[in-house]
Amino acid sequence: MSTPQETAFSRLLKIMDELREQCPWDKKQTLESLRHLTIEEVYELGDAIIAKDMNELKKELGDVLLHIVFYARIASETKDFDITEVINSVCDKLVERHPHVYGDIKVANEEEVKQNWEKIKLKEKADKKKTVLGGVPKGLPSMVKAQRMQEKARGAGFDWEKPEQVWEKVKEELDELKTEVEKGNPIEKIEGEFGDLLFALINYGRFIGVNPENALEKTNQKFLRRFNYMEEKITGQGKSLADCKLEEMDVFWDEAKKKGL
Repeated sequence: MSTPQETAFSRLLKIMDELREQCPWDKKQTLESLRHLTIEEVYELGDAIIAKDMNELKKELGDVLLHIVFYARIASETKDFDITEVINSVCDKLVERHPHVYGDIKVANEEEVKQNWEKIKLKEKADKKKTVLGGVPKGLPSMVKAQRMQEKARGAGFDWEKPEQVWEKVKEELDELKTEVEKGNPIEKIEGEFGDLLFALINYGRFIGVNPENALEKTNQKFLRRFNYMEEKITGQGKSLADCKLEEMDVFWDEAKKKGL
């Protein structure tokens, strides 16, 4: 007897087959045409997670799942692979990369789990003659890419030992950026030092357990709330932001802060 999960998944596969055979739009789609739509869906999923909107999260997870099934259906038509192979592939990977659950490896904490994961991935890459950082997607946002490269480098044993060392590197990079700006050097030189500072800060965040992407997005949302409050108050007085001096704006900005926005 099928479980509710198996029944629901079978229903999705059946609908996907019907759409692919009968719907003009679905019939026309290719791996390439779906790519940008998938990226958009993943960002919408991320928005739902940040908003802690569980109902929206449920819907966005469904959209992402639909895309996975869609890609597998297209691949099955060219006899490259099907959804069964996709699922078995990830199951095999999970078992192989969790030897502390499915084998006799012992781990003391989450950090050791992550290190083992990266070591196993390194072995896989060595078997396939791939580089350590070759698995980081080129299209990732720069901040996420920096974090993933740092994590993979750590898995290969290339990393700082203590957070204090990384913080010293942050201060060093900040001083170098300040020097380049004060010298009035070309923007390319300043941009390079600015990038070095960001990279060092992302590294420090990793050491102290802060996800830089999440941290920056929370600050973005905080800025948005406070700016919107300030603008609403000013336009409520029949003025525009262009009519106000910075001191006037600061009054409402401070109000927003006091309200916890």
